[in-house]
Amino acid sequence: MAEILHRVTLAAQDDFEGWREAARALVMHGVPPESVVWQVAGEGGDLFSAVAAMPLPPVGGDGGFNVPRGFIDIARTAIAHRDPERFALLHALLGRIRDWPGALADRADPLVRRVETMARQVRRDMHKMHAFLRFREIAEPDGAVRFVAWFEPDHHIARMNAGFFVRRFATMRWSILTPEVTLHWDGASLCEGPAAQRADAPAGDPVEQVWRTYYASIFNPARLKIGAMLKEMPKKYWKNMPETALVPELIAGAQAREAGMIRTAAKPQQGHDRKAALAALAEEARGCTRCDLHRHATQTVFGEGPANARLMIVGEQPGDQEDLAGRPFVGPAGQLFDRAMADAGLDRGSVYVTNAVKHFKFVPRGKRRLHQSPNGGEIKACRWWYEQERLVLRPRLTLAMGATAARQMFGKIVTISAARGRAHRLEDGGEGWVTVHPSFLLRVQDEADRREEYARFVEDLVQVKERLTALD
Repeated sequence: MAEILHRVTLAAQDDFEGWREAARALVMHGVPPESVVWQVAGEGGDLFSAVAAMPLPPVGGDGGFNVPRGFIDIARTAIAHRDPERFALLHALLGRIRDWPGALADRADPLVRRVETMARQVRRDMHKMHAFLRFREIAEPDGAVRFVAWFEPDHHIARMNAGFFVRRFATMRWSILTPEVTLHWDGASLCEGPAAQRADAPAGDPVEQVWRTYYASIFNPARLKIGAMLKEMPKKYWKNMPETALVPELIAGAQAREAGMIRTAAKPQQGHDRKAALAALAEEARGCTRCDLHRHATQTVFGEGPANARLMIVGEQPGDQEDLAGRPFVGPAGQLFDRAMADAGLDRGSVYVTNAVKHFKFVPRGKRRLHQSPNGGEIKACRWWYEQERLVLRPRLTLAMGATAARQMFGKIVTISAARGRAHRLEDGGEGWVTVHPSFLLRVQDEADRREEYARFVEDLVQVKERLTALD
């Protein structure tokens, strides 16, 4: 047995930079993994107090040898694994890479396979946190709203996942509580707190009953695969999610419901289910506080149209009249939209119409409210509603009108001129098209130019109609 010569203390269980600096020095000075004890500050007591912490001279760069980018990526992920041997395993693999830069490509090497398996398990755990974490709404002493969630990860992934939740819920105040660390976001900065217990998290909030109604509406027994469901969503996460309280009851009645769907050829039942799901979504959206736009808008303006619509048309945001009426496209731009739809031979009554952002953003000017374009954070905050509408509708074709709508549809900034006039494959398998927003036509000053732009707009709608017919 090799003599223990060095003790390395890391700042935290996921301290990649601390591990990296120490491991480079150890490899450069020829210290084998079996001669090193790795520990985390504040853990392990005095078990290794007799082991000398022999300092090594600092090593700059990557330790005097090239480290493949792939190793840095896999090590940064695997370091969050719960296996206590991970620090030594990565140390050993780094030493092997120094002697043979292509070592990581040897998939038959047991060490490489073990490290890759650890990284894969960490990534899987991160995905579960993305999918199964549920926020509950609470009121803070200052009257503001905070969203709090409890999650028990299998590995040390809370800090690694913080960036995802900051990007996804940038305009919300939220806290994520775990048994290892707590994360707190105030809309501008992220900070950490001490470990928490489940009792520290709220048990529920008033919107959960609405969410359960929506979940029950979209539950499809014909697609039920219990084994796969339990594999993808283990029961340990069910207590975090309000909708899973319904799962046992829904599973119990799944066969009977499936038989009923088959007997009715699915059409009437599916139409009812989608209509109920959209109604539940609209009800939940009335209390949306995902961004600050709700503070000044009169109300949420949700989408409207038949639940079996094959065409979904997405505008940018409600205007002044839409905000007052609670319906999309009823103001001047909406009236122009209706006229263009009629000229193109499209029936608005057969189309589902919605907006990328559900609240009116404006600047007051005397008695008037002047429209302001939503920013990136506000568009992201509303993406959840857009995605849920698509999940229920499953439209064959989606038309985005304007840059904000196109950004919501693609999940990134696009230019109208570059995307206009052709089909785009969307992530969920649907087809997307892009055109200008009707309000653009209202802003064109020259009469001849306005007629030309209106004709192009109608032509886009005709193209969409013809494409929709071709898809049938």
